[in-house]
Amino acid sequence: MLHLVLLDMSSSMLRAGKLARAKGYLLALMQQAYRDREHVGVIGFGGQGAHWVQQPAKAQTFNESWIAPLSGGGGTPLESGLRLLSSALHGSKRLIHVWVMTDGRLAQIPERPQGMDLCTIVDFELDGLRLRRCEALAEQWAAQWIAPGSIP
Repeated sequence: MLHLVLLDMSSSMLRAGKLARAKGYLLALMQQAYRDREHVGVIGFGGQGAHWVQQPAKAQTFNESWIAPLSGGGGTPLESGLRLLSSALHGSKRLIHVWVMTDGRLAQIPERPQGMDLCTIVDFELDGLRLRRCEALAEQWAAQWIAPGSIP
């Protein structure tokens, strides 16, 4: 299994500790992937674009050193994250599970990427005014949706 994580690092994720929660969720995902001997890649998107935070590779044991300093700012350019993701989706011979960790403050809901086998939308929308875009994204992409209240 190859887990490809799209981590929202926009300024809206800085409010109410959403990015901190997302980093905790990412750390738990990395630990599980290590136990299962799986591969993980992480794409951060925020500010002006997207970049590989962690290239796809076999999950390692100690991840706090690169996850803890991740910070956010700027807009929510999910589309640029999806462009990076598409290059990793094509040509992989592994089963691919895409994780999108976001608060859903998206300008629009993009098309479902081709080539992913499983998808989970981890919803960090903790704001008073709920836009429910993560739910809409999960529905449009036929993905599993993890509600904000169920995230430890």
